[in-house]
Amino acid sequence: MSDTRITLAEARAYDRKRWLWPMGFGIIILVAAATVAGWLSGITVLMFAGPIMVYGIVPLLDFMIGKDSTNPPERVLDVLEDDPFYRYSTYIYVLVQLVLFIAVCVVVGTQPLTIWQWLGFVSTIGMLSGISINTAHELGHKNTAVESWLAKIALAPVAYGHFYVEHNFGHHKRVATPEDPASARLGESFWRFLPRTVIGSARSAWHIEKRRLARKGRPTWSLHNEVLQSWGMTAVLWIGLMAAFGVALLPFLIIQAVLGASLLEAVNYCEHYGLKRQKHDNGRYERCRPEHSWNNDHIVTNIFLFHLQRHSDHHAHPTRRYQSLRHFDEAPELPTGYAGMIVLAYMPWLWYRVMDHRVLAHYDGDIRLANLDPRNRDRLLAQYPPPAT
Repeated sequence: MSDTRITLAEARAYDRKRWLWPMGFGIIILVAAATVAGWLSGITVLMFAGPIMVYGIVPLLDFMIGKDSTNPPERVLDVLEDDPFYRYSTYIYVLVQLVLFIAVCVVVGTQPLTIWQWLGFVSTIGMLSGISINTAHELGHKNTAVESWLAKIALAPVAYGHFYVEHNFGHHKRVATPEDPASARLGESFWRFLPRTVIGSARSAWHIEKRRLARKGRPTWSLHNEVLQSWGMTAVLWIGLMAAFGVALLPFLIIQAVLGASLLEAVNYCEHYGLKRQKHDNGRYERCRPEHSWNNDHIVTNIFLFHLQRHSDHHAHPTRRYQSLRHFDEAPELPTGYAGMIVLAYMPWLWYRVMDHRVLAHYDGDIRLANLDPRNRDRLLAQYPPPAT
């Protein structure tokens, strides 16, 4: 019998994007460098490198470079999963982001800035903080103490530590159902979705931890509460920075956190818009399948977000590392990467024009199968009459 074992070198050869993954933290270094260069040189527009990159350069590069829908063969997945190169890329990202965050806080807290310079710093760090939540998402699904704590560290600057609990134990259970605060409904604008998901996710995370601790016979208000642990890390970080560089830093910290969290939720808005798992006769929802997530294979955004756009496989295998996530032909496809889609999400009329007919086509014209916004249900049913039965 021939030896069918796959070596690490052979497995690596199947990852066509292998040497692109470190670009994730490489790009944020370049963005931070451009921002500082803009401050030092007086070319203030460079200080807005964060939003320029997220809303302009990345969508343009997605369009120019295109897609990669190749999958690693099943026989190499276990070897790729064990390759430390991929873990270290995420570890370094968290450390680089934290250093850059503190460095910018030092500048904002100690240097005289014009209003435009201040806005440049806060918008760029807000974008980078939002992207770092995605790295926390990747790390937070892994079953190691190191990666769990790195996930919480990545969430600390943006004050979104409850995401660690809610995403893993709330969203993944209720995804693509009306009960999930992180699944957008057909006819629901991003601006209505945003407060619903922010408030609903925080409330859900708290209840999840409360029930978990009750099962263990522990009080909710204790150091064992992972929501309090995460929020406590934010408090320590923010208070430490203000103690060192002044209370005047507080507006900067709050605004960059709001921008970062809203960027994450814009991605959440795109991931499951209008998609719904159907209920069985026993009242339980069907199992989550590839058709319950919007996917995309544009290379640049996938590199930037550690394959987050292969979202169907992520929901099927939450602990699978990003390099092993696969493309599914049966999953519905977004017309462009998440970076481009969030720009559309900010303009509801354009978003509906691009996406609503795609949801309708996904359900073969029967809009009743979609996750409908209750406020717009009657209008949607009148606009898209279900097929006669």
